Amino acid sequence: MTEEQMNVTVICGSLRKESYNRKLLDLMKAEFPEHWEVEEAFLHHIPLYHADVEEAGTPEAVVELKRAMMRADGVIIVTPEYNNGMPGVVKNALDWASSPPAHSALTHRAFALAGATPGGGGTALSQYQIRQTLTAAEAYVMPGPKMLVAKVAGKMNKELGTLEDEKTTQHAKKFVQAFNSWMHRFDG
Repeated sequence: MTEEQMNVTVICGSLRKESYNRKLLDLMKAEFPEHWEVEEAFLHHIPLYHADVEEAGTPEAVVELKRAMMRADGVIIVTPEYNNGMPGVVKNALDWASSPPAHSALTHRAFALAGATPGGGGTALSQYQIRQTLTAAEAYVMPGPKMLVAKVAGKMNKELGTLEDEKTTQHAKKFVQAFNSWMHRFDG
């Protein structure tokens, strides 16, 4: 039996080109099923949320972000943790995506959260804050399995600059399979 095509938007919450979270996203992409049509939404050019700017006309970078989310059956956010919280660029993107509330790109959409950090917490606090924001916007956030990659620097292939860890790879596979099932809960 072949799976029905699913549209998935991925977002990396780090702007750094060679970030650990970019590496985690790359590792996860290798586990994405063939029936996923994947689009990446970038946060680089999204201005700070400002209601006056929105009233004057939604910036094109925000329009692109919202379109990518609206086309998606599900969204995966792979994010670092800064000072025990979510990165400002992620919060800013979610604020834009949820406004105005009548046209929120978050409401009733499936989400999954993942993250990597050199520290021991694996982005648990960052993901907790993102989960709060998404829940407030009535998004459907996958409860588990959680993808919390701690001490990621020790899991890197220094020569290739890639994340290469068998346990992380196996967990990514379970995470992706679980998200595929999670999205199907809301596609009817």
